[in-house]
Order: sequence, then structure tokens, then C-alpha cells
Amino acid sequence: MIMGKSGRESSAHRIESELMQDIAVGRIEPGERLDETKLAARFNVSRTPVREALNRLAAQGILAKTDRKGLRVAEYSREEIAQMFEAMHEIEAICARLASQRLTLLARSNIESAQAECVASATAGDLPRYLIANENLHFLIYQATENPHICELASSFRRKTGPFRAKKFTGKPDLLASAEAHAVLIEKIFSADSDVAVQGMREHMNDSFMRVLQANGPE
Repeated sequence: MIMGKSGRESSAHRIESELMQDIAVGRIEPGERLDETKLAARFNVSRTPVREALNRLAAQGILAKTDRKGLRVAEYSREEIAQMFEAMHEIEAICARLASQRLTLLARSNIESAQAECVASATAGDLPRYLIANENLHFLIYQATENPHICELASSFRRKTGPFRAKKFTGKPDLLASAEAHAVLIEKIFSADSDVAVQGMREHMNDSFMRVLQANGPE
């Protein structure tokens, strides 16, 4: 397959985006090796854009090198997960504060639509759909800060912890509980009281962290 530079870059970005989503929602699990040949067949491209996409994910810390020069989804100990959640806890609290202070009508509408999708997918018991909706909801809260640097920092931690967070959902009751927790969080962000918004996000992240530790078990 012959492809120009712009075509390769476009394919690499598409592959990177899809793999990132697969990892974030737990379709590709920590420790799983990514095979260039199989991925090239999946995306119907040569191995070049696949390699570019994998290298980009490795540069972000989402993938790690294996002993045989390949790449796998990064694995973390419970201590490392705890450290990442500690950082996420503070960053997400900042996001909640700024989003509350800077919320526009458009941002509010987008967040409400994302929450509606969370509720719909939870009600249907559709885990893959819910995981995507959940990621989108948090990303829209990050966007509402109107600070692209904070948005990217928060998104980076969210991508790295995606496979571990996905494990905390074991069935429809977990999805419904999560959607309900989102409703409480969103109400606090929409309150226009940034202190209330921060408190809501801290409570949300504390609960999420404890569920993640339970789901990922002891070392």
C-alpha cells in the first residue's frame, strides 16, 4: 500500500486515537502486547503509520517497551496507581473549580448531553458504551476550564489510568451508581460556587480511587 506523508500522518493519528480509546475503556488491558502486523491488518494500512502511532503512545507513557523490542500497555503497581490518583485528585479539583467559574452555556449544554448519554448507556447496561460516555463527560469538564494546558494534563492522567478504572465496573448496578454520582457532581459544578464544585470533585475522585484499588486487588 503506497501512501504519502500526509496520508501516513492522518492514518497514524486515527490509529493512535482508536488505540487510546481501546486502552482507556479496557478493551486492551495492562500488559497486553501490541502487534504491528495485526494492527496493520486491522486498520488496513502498512506498518509505518502503526509504528508511528505506537511510538506516540509510548512517548505519552501509555505504552511501554517489552524485552523483545515490542510495546505493551503500561502496567502499574498499586502504589503507582495511588500516586497517579493523588495527582489526578488535585488536577480534577482544579478542573472543577475553573469549570464552575468559567462555565458557558455551550459548555453546560455539552456536559448535560454527555451525562444524558451516560444515563442512557447505564440504563441499557452497555459497559463499552458507558465507558466511552464516561471519558467524554470528564473531558468536557476539562474543556470547560478554557485552559488547554490543564485540559491536556488531566486528559493524560485519565488515559494512563483508563484500563484500571474500567475494572471497577462489574455490572449494570455499578454503571447506574456511577451515572448517579455524575449527576451529583455536575449539579455542584453548575452551582456557580467553586468551593462546592471542588468538594464535589474530591468526593467523586475519592470514591473512584477506592473502587479502583478494590478492583485491581493486591500486588
